[in-house]
Amino acid sequence: MATTATTSLEVQSREAHGSRPVRRLRRSGHVPGVVYGGGEDPISFQVESRELRLALAHAGAVMDLSIDSSKASPVVLKELVRHPVTGDTVHIDLLRVRLDQAITATVVVELLGGDDAPGVKEGGVLEQVTREVLIEALPTDIPDLLELDVSQVVIGDTLTVESLRAPAAVTIVTEPETVIATVTPPRLQVEEATEIESETELVGEGDGAEEGEAEDGEGQDGGEGEGEGE
Repeated sequence: MATTATTSLEVQSREAHGSRPVRRLRRSGHVPGVVYGGGEDPISFQVESRELRLALAHAGAVMDLSIDSSKASPVVLKELVRHPVTGDTVHIDLLRVRLDQAITATVVVELLGGDDAPGVKEGGVLEQVTREVLIEALPTDIPDLLELDVSQVVIGDTLTVESLRAPAAVTIVTEPETVIATVTPPRLQVEEATEIESETELVGEGDGAEEGEAEDGEGQDGGEGEGEGE
């Protein structure tokens, strides 16, 4: 669902660069960031972690960014980097936008109805291969996510981007044949089938060896008989 709501975000410009100042900045409870685009020079900024967290939690696609209490301008989140262990935001990139010009953005794909799918109830494994797709839309028309109904999938099904349904104002840019989700047979069945095939091959090899031994034995007996006759 698209949203037109905006959230205000107040940040402070910063001049210090390099790893040491950035570490001090993070220890003080701030997150470094950069805003760029819109035909203007990039500006480095810092924002309190708590304020950023609250803004992102309530933000739609567009935020009104104010640097050093200046006039706010519309921006969208371009990239957010999290700490691999704590999950805390360690850096943020924002992009200036015009509300009357379409932009490309990455949107999360959410699967719905997986627990009710016949393939899952039969023990199949539902795997989401692609979790994000690229879309094009006006900044205020960018949806929070795209939903994909998987409640009817059966074992062996494959769902692609072509199965996604986006709002009328949104164009999906990702290739239609890109796989979103699959339903594979239960791993136990796959393992059992593999074991059966292996056992069949071993039995076949054993039968062949026994037949060969029998033939060899018959030939040896025949040779002995001929020797005795002489």
